[in-house]
Amino acid sequence: MKPEDAARALHAYVDGELDAVSSLELEAEMAANPSLRAACERLRELSASIRANAEYYPAPARLKRAPGRERRYAVLFPAFALVAVVAIAVGLLATRPGEDDALAREAVAAHVRASLSGRLIDVASSDQHTVKPWLSGRLPFSASVPDLSQSGYELAGARLDYLGGAPVATLVYKRRQHVIDVYVSRGSDPSPRRLSRDGFNLEHFASAGLRYWVVSDLNPNELSDFSRLFKER
Repeated sequence: MKPEDAARALHAYVDGELDAVSSLELEAEMAANPSLRAACERLRELSASIRANAEYYPAPARLKRAPGRERRYAVLFPAFALVAVVAIAVGLLATRPGEDDALAREAVAAHVRASLSGRLIDVASSDQHTVKPWLSGRLPFSASVPDLSQSGYELAGARLDYLGGAPVATLVYKRRQHVIDVYVSRGSDPSPRRLSRDGFNLEHFASAGLRYWVVSDLNPNELSDFSRLFKER
């Protein structure tokens, strides 16, 4: 089978429309051609993704059409089909999680992991002059460690963690029985965000070349107040 013929046959093969002889011939070609085999897998993944995300509805009962309408529907159907395909493609792209959404999930997972493992703190201190140099000696940047105790947010210490495959500083504050993790990493993002994930609230902002993710089960208003105070200090 010629390479161009094999490539054209892939769509029919993935849809199960290729006859037995042609299927065997194509499978032999894929066994000897890694690129063709990879292309087949990509088509299968795309087909599965469309089936998983597309919405299906039962066809309505057939209605009697007035004479002359059959030709009109025959002309318009390809246009409707194209619109549907574009809509599905746009929907798939719109639902892909962005980088920030992935980091938000990682921040929540790191917060939960630290709580369950009992490793909330690597250096325990309410003194910002102890916590800041401890972090600076272990990271390629210097994280601010504001003292917010006068506002009811006690510094408990800090630990090292990972977000987005990079080491981050994690400042640990407490508000009554609630733990607040502040993840600090290099980077900038001009648009603050407020999110909720799996029962936790998050605040995201940037300042002076550093990015901050604030995670806690504290109620959204108090966490917003904490973030505002943190940025002001």
